[in-house]
Amino acid sequence: MSLSTPVFAGVLTAFIQSNFAGQVIVVLLIAFSVVAWTVMIGKYKELRRMREDNMRYEQYLANLRSLSGADRNVRGPYAMLTRDALDAHDIAVRGRVSPETRMGQVENALQRAVGECVILYESKMVLLGSIVTGAPFLGLLGTVWGVMDSFGAISMEKTATLQMLAPGVSGALLTTVAGLCVAIPAVFGYNYLLSQSKLMVTELENYASLLADRIELEGRSLSEEAQSRKE
Repeated sequence: MSLSTPVFAGVLTAFIQSNFAGQVIVVLLIAFSVVAWTVMIGKYKELRRMREDNMRYEQYLANLRSLSGADRNVRGPYAMLTRDALDAHDIAVRGRVSPETRMGQVENALQRAVGECVILYESKMVLLGSIVTGAPFLGLLGTVWGVMDSFGAISMEKTATLQMLAPGVSGALLTTVAGLCVAIPAVFGYNYLLSQSKLMVTELENYASLLADRIELEGRSLSEEAQSRKE
């Protein structure tokens, strides 16, 4: 307590000594910090939940003998890909199109579903990246503005001393400190979340490829069985 109180008092004093623009910028940076932490925590939980859903659904499909019996009401990116692919396959079968055209429609449905999932994976990342990029510059703006005001006020005095200049400069530097305090945690969180989303996108594309292969193999097997029955 004895160590933290002087630090807090110094920060509060610097905030009071800064000009109006600096105080507004500090308040904005505090709001940006709250938004950044909310986005990082929420995005981490969201990606973890989707990955758990994907692993659970992948294990579920591995235990199925045929994709035709898959539950299409399960949530998760993998489940969405499977549902869209099977729906496209069923429509093609009812339309009695050739197997090549049928698989083309399935692959198109998978591409659209992958694109939708990528958007879901990367949602809110632009907002977090904007905070990472903009917070230091906003803090620098407050510092330059505050220093400019301090020197402008000193220039009107007949004598200028360090004691007269220090409070204004101290208040001006607070905005840079606030900007860095917002940007540093956010940049680590942004890079981690971005790496996780890219990894999940790669896993999603691999799953889509395996799913297309399985649908094609099962479709050929059914066609061969139907042909053998006719013979």
